[in-house]
Amino acid sequence: MTTPEKEIPVHHLTSEEFQMSTLSAAGPENFHEVHRHNFFEIIWFREVFESSRLELDFESYKLENNQICIIAPGQAFNMKIEGEEGYAMAISREIFNEACDIESVLTGGELPFFLNPENETTCSTLISLIEQEYKGASRTELLKAYLKAFCIIIGEQITPQEPLQNDRQRIQELVGLIEKYYITHKETKFYAEKLKISTHHLNDIVRLLRGTTVKKMINQRIVLEAKRELSFGALTVKEIAFKLGFNDASYFSRFFKKHTGQNPDYFKNNEKR
Repeated sequence: MTTPEKEIPVHHLTSEEFQMSTLSAAGPENFHEVHRHNFFEIIWFREVFESSRLELDFESYKLENNQICIIAPGQAFNMKIEGEEGYAMAISREIFNEACDIESVLTGGELPFFLNPENETTCSTLISLIEQEYKGASRTELLKAYLKAFCIIIGEQITPQEPLQNDRQRIQELVGLIEKYYITHKETKFYAEKLKISTHHLNDIVRLLRGTTVKKMINQRIVLEAKRELSFGALTVKEIAFKLGFNDASYFSRFFKKHTGQNPDYFKNNEKR
């Protein structure tokens, strides 16, 4: 894996579309430094210590026993763990979208949540089956079947109950489109045309299901990426502005201050890790 010197390190899956390890076997060196993935990762923290912590996109979380976290591609994170018991599964986008169709985490990730105790035995059995198959014949279809069963169980605890299936699907598609195009297309009209509905209708759906607007979703994604680069990368403010599609660095600075209350240089100097 190679990335430009100034970029936040990105971890890639190798030739495999699925990898699995216990937390203790993976080693702290895989988690301590801030990095990103180009894949999804499901982490089940079975037993942790008082000092165990997860830092995910500028928020710090104290880890507790029997929590699960799903990390989406592009999220900047690191963990302060050493010797904890649990499992980490690295899953390609293709397999995750097929086997783990959990709308709320398809692009945004899912903060640590507790596994329902009544599901713990079933999930433990499924994890054992996944581990056995991964270390054995590693048949992709069987791994996907076990993984899908695991995701169905945990998804029941995190998937929001939305009123309209068609609108839920549009929101999911919108989030994916923003993730793909937020740097080059920053106007609501572009996304409405992609979804083949009017801008007014699209904003109505977003207000109903997300309590916001399309423009705010786009801006939030830009701000999040700017914060990641300012905190964890080594690019200058001007370089970050151009990377995020701003032709004028001063306009980017005004945009960032409008949405965060801080100018980029101040944020970079105070949040650098």
